[in-house]
Amino acid sequence: MKQRIKPLLALNAMRRLLRNPEQTEEVFTIIRALSGRALEKGFERFKTLPMGQRILQERRDLLSTLLDRDALRSLPEHTLGRHYLAFVERENISADGLVAASDKEANLSALPDDLARFGARQRDMHDLWHTLSDYGRDELGEACLLAFTYAQTKNRGVGFICLIGCFKLSQRYGSGVFSAAFRAYRDGRRAAWLPGQDWEAKLAQPIGKVRSELGLRPPERYQRLKYSVLSGAAA
Repeated sequence: MKQRIKPLLALNAMRRLLRNPEQTEEVFTIIRALSGRALEKGFERFKTLPMGQRILQERRDLLSTLLDRDALRSLPEHTLGRHYLAFVERENISADGLVAASDKEANLSALPDDLARFGARQRDMHDLWHTLSDYGRDELGEACLLAFTYAQTKNRGVGFICLIGCFKLSQRYGSGVFSAAFRAYRDGRRAAWLPGQDWEAKLAQPIGKVRSELGLRPPERYQRLKYSVLSGAAA
């Protein structure tokens, strides 16, 4: 399946997003316009993995697992599932919020069943990556997570949003934002391939164990930059 790159569509969506950052659907417009075959290439890798084959055979739906807050709350305190639950409750968000935003621009149901399942799964794990990486939902944290995600998915739309976001944030944070984002990119390259993980099982495991197994390091540059700016604003 060949996906044509549409740079003008991406640029217009970026202008709208910069005017109103709350228009989350514009993010998915940009990703769709610039992604090319990134989703298909990720799927080709996914279906060669024993875990990927198992997920497809079992027709797993990660979204339903992440939306079951009673089940997440029943997990031991230090598990990934409990940390994820604390994150989404603290931020007052839900895993289906990304679904609503993406559905305005990307109709996964139009794709072949297994490819659509992989695409939905990759979309739905976004806030799990927030939880594991310790990048917050502040603007700098989102930019760094985009850099990490680009390293993992090779999606040019994600990379483009990250680059524009870093230029915008450099007006507030200085040039250090590029250093923090590059560190996030390098960490994404060094980490295990997160789209191919058994997240349903890992939710029940201690978060420190999951981070260690996946090769995830604390985001020290992001944290130092974020808190130096906050400290300066409070002074």
